[in-house]
Amino acid sequence: MRVLGRLLLLALVLAFLAAALFYFLRWQGYFLLPQEAAPRQWEVFGVDVSVYQGEVDWPALAAQGVDFAFIKATEGSSLQDVRFAANWADAQAAGVRVGAYHFFSYDSPGETQADNFIDMVPVTPGALPPVVDIEFYGDNLENPPDQAHVHSILAPLLARLEEHYGVKPILYVTYRSYDLYLREGYEDHPLWVSSPMVAPFGKDWSFWQYSHSAELEGYFGDERHIDLNVFRGSEEEFRRFGLA
Repeated sequence: MRVLGRLLLLALVLAFLAAALFYFLRWQGYFLLPQEAAPRQWEVFGVDVSVYQGEVDWPALAAQGVDFAFIKATEGSSLQDVRFAANWADAQAAGVRVGAYHFFSYDSPGETQADNFIDMVPVTPGALPPVVDIEFYGDNLENPPDQAHVHSILAPLLARLEEHYGVKPILYVTYRSYDLYLREGYEDHPLWVSSPMVAPFGKDWSFWQYSHSAELEGYFGDERHIDLNVFRGSEEEFRRFGLA
């Protein structure tokens, strides 16, 4: 009976500690629910969109607390998002700070990927730095390319974007892409980390994508879900972020 009593006491203590940790994370804003838009613990809130959200009513998103938006511009060396130009112009008109992102390809040279992005995204005063989105697709999910191959593409892409836009590009990462390719040698690039619900501890992140499954009012595409993000800093720090 003594052993059973001790085990019960241990279970109660562990349950209490787990609950305390959960409420601490909630209080600090390091645990956010998937549908939790404009969370009160963070001053700066944003979304990311692509053609899949269709036509976007940017004033409607701004009215729901959206301060910034990362907008898909390009993918690889040839694909261009057909909604990019409209999103880029209309978001700014609604007072939403914009940034453009490029979906990284493991299958074409970094130089031509950079050319594709530069052809699509104008140099825009006040915009967020360009983003290179590094994640996995197709066969790469099961067989990720080796680090040397990825670096041989990524290095010229980042260099070309930095030269053209005058700022260090942001790196969008998953835990897996970060660990495989970016843990060392990219410390001077801001990080935008995908980490559903729980903040990316142990990384010096600037943006946190905490939800892939939210629904807001104001877009009319086939995809009803929209990604939610926060900036790690104050409104004043956000205004200064990424300015050359």
